[in-house]
Amino acid sequence: MSKERNRREALVYHAKPRPGKIEMVPTKNYATQRDLALAYSPGVALPCLEIDQEVDNVYKYTNKGNLVAVISNGTAVLGLGDIGPEASKPVMEGKGLLFKIFAGIDVFDIEVDAKDPEAFISAVKAIAPTFGGINLEDIKAPEAFEIERRLKEELDIPVMHDDQHGTAIISCAALLNALELSQKKINDVRIVISGAGAAAISCTRLYKAFGAKAENIIMTDSKGVIRQDRENLTKEKAEFATALDVTTLEEAMVDADVFIGLSMANIVSPEMLKSMSKNPIVFAMANPDPEIAYDLACATRDDILMATGRSDHPNQVNNVLGFPFIFRGALDVRATGINEAMKMAAVEALADLTKKPVPEQVNLAYNETRLTFGHDYIIPKPFDPRLIVEVPMAVAKAAMESGIAREPIEDWERYREQLAARTGTEEKTLRVLHHRAKQDPKKVVFAEADQLDVLKAAQIVKEEGIAEPILLGRKEIIRDLMASIDFDPETVEILDPKSMEERDIKNHYAALYWEEQKRKGVTLYEAKSILRERNYFASMMVKNGDADALLSGYSRNYASVVKPVISIIGKAKGVTRIAATNLMLTDNGPLFLSDTSINIDPTAKELAKIAFMNAKMVDLFGFKPVTAMLSFSNFGASKHPNVRKVSEAVDYLHRYYPDLEVDGPLQSDFALNKEMLEEKFPFSNLVKKNVNTLIFPNLEAANITYKLLKEQKGTQSVGPILLGLNKAAHVLQLGASVDEMVNMAAVAVVDAQQKQSK
Repeated sequence: MSKERNRREALVYHAKPRPGKIEMVPTKNYATQRDLALAYSPGVALPCLEIDQEVDNVYKYTNKGNLVAVISNGTAVLGLGDIGPEASKPVMEGKGLLFKIFAGIDVFDIEVDAKDPEAFISAVKAIAPTFGGINLEDIKAPEAFEIERRLKEELDIPVMHDDQHGTAIISCAALLNALELSQKKINDVRIVISGAGAAAISCTRLYKAFGAKAENIIMTDSKGVIRQDRENLTKEKAEFATALDVTTLEEAMVDADVFIGLSMANIVSPEMLKSMSKNPIVFAMANPDPEIAYDLACATRDDILMATGRSDHPNQVNNVLGFPFIFRGALDVRATGINEAMKMAAVEALADLTKKPVPEQVNLAYNETRLTFGHDYIIPKPFDPRLIVEVPMAVAKAAMESGIAREPIEDWERYREQLAARTGTEEKTLRVLHHRAKQDPKKVVFAEADQLDVLKAAQIVKEEGIAEPILLGRKEIIRDLMASIDFDPETVEILDPKSMEERDIKNHYAALYWEEQKRKGVTLYEAKSILRERNYFASMMVKNGDADALLSGYSRNYASVVKPVISIIGKAKGVTRIAATNLMLTDNGPLFLSDTSINIDPTAKELAKIAFMNAKMVDLFGFKPVTAMLSFSNFGASKHPNVRKVSEAVDYLHRYYPDLEVDGPLQSDFALNKEMLEEKFPFSNLVKKNVNTLIFPNLEAANITYKLLKEQKGTQSVGPILLGLNKAAHVLQLGASVDEMVNMAAVAVVDAQQKQSK
């Protein structure tokens, strides 16, 4: 992507369709006059009086307990430096977005026009009653130290400067695991810290809390080693001044066991690495470019154990592993602060989590056969769904044990369930899907590339590394449209099945098609004519191995696209009928709905096979399928043939696929409401389980349901996803949006990955 295009994309993202990245959403009904009277006047007076009588009631009647302020004065923004409070606002909004999507925490971002620490502290103290916690952000050192210290002392809510403690907590967890793998002890190792800013100081303090010895630590800044004989040291730097006779980073690195980089790019040379001790631990965390490039470091020392701040290398030290979950735990027990015990608990939870078996969802997201604790996995991955459970629980327990929890948790199992329920958001599912596609991109044919929206989707897919697009359509139209959106035609393959330029390819495909169809009345002339049609041409590309997957259907009716796909690509081995599922991404988690577009009135056996194919697709997405077979009657209370059909399908599944978690017939509300199901039908296989798959008795019910859901706010549809084909091919909904097509491209890539792995 060109710098200018990247600039434009970033600006448009923040400006359209409405400025900014966050909004306030009402959590109560507001449709009627009664609702408004309760929300404001006169009803609002009653909770006000309750809070006036007992101030802690503010947590009972308002959002204070789940509201964090992200506060900055813009003096040290993202390596951009002192750009001021207004210019820092996009970063603070972004931090608020991360709080929300990873931990369900609401945020107001507050930008304070005050560089003087006293003025800043006064401003934050004045607004603190609004919030349950305060996340300080992008405040320059050394003022950041004093600001955080004072606010922690003078406020009775959690306060944390994430620039200091976030990196410290994550890197400390990684360090403990790295030392274990290297068979070294933290109280013995020599540690070199490159950088002396807020993050470096906090990291070093935390390492000391876990046993690192002051005499074994050398810290450097832009002037060299921070020595005790240097003048004009800040009190923070003086805390780590060394008595050793070393003056440069190069000298400090000799025989060092650990290097912690929080400074600038490319300041560590291969020679410095070679001078380190056996099995060196190197955390080069400068962003975007580390103190030494990952590939260069690994090529220099084959015994190195390395981490960076980058997502394209193993062992990413990423603050998002910490701050959302630390605040989650602190808020949930109404802690009066975030103390050392809570930070150390977060470190230990992260370190321990790395050693536990990794969920298949995480393996799939990172295209790993099996992530296991080792040199390339010393810290959890950001997409690990266990983070929202393990880290907040550890932090909450530490707050209780250290005596600063005002609302202790009594039922830990219930708390665990509440935390786990926060993992099912649509954004997480899509992030995992896209990330997994990027691990092994495939060639995807876009069969309607002379449509502007299709081209926009192909451009995003190309630039994001999700897939390698192949564009079908009239070349002159495609090139003109590409010019209008700054999409370089030289970066992709463009084919026109009706053009003489593709005559040889078309004739080759026609011959193959005729060979298969000649005994069904198709002549070679007809085959050549048929291959002028894009969906036949695209299907032959996939069948012949010239592409890995195809997408079509944006501008044509569903049946006209499905027909060539089925006739050319064909069904997978053992499949008698293909089907389709739609993944509905809801606030309550993902739901797979089948069959939404193919089989009008399947038999009981066909319904069972649809359920089985759908379960394999759910597996492909990294979820364990829990399937409800739906009807208008629960467990055969009605003897109607439609109900009997579903009952027979359930019996078939129980008999032939006993490992599949499935039950029915069930009405949809009982399938999705665990309490109702357990109360009325405690014998069901689905009791206490979160159903994520709904199989409908016919096309009418499935199609109506998914289209109704799709139009509801907060619900997003991915699909229809075709099931049972020999190779990856998927048909878009007529007029699909650009985002929907990008998501379907990711589905097509993941589907192709799975089919090619067999």
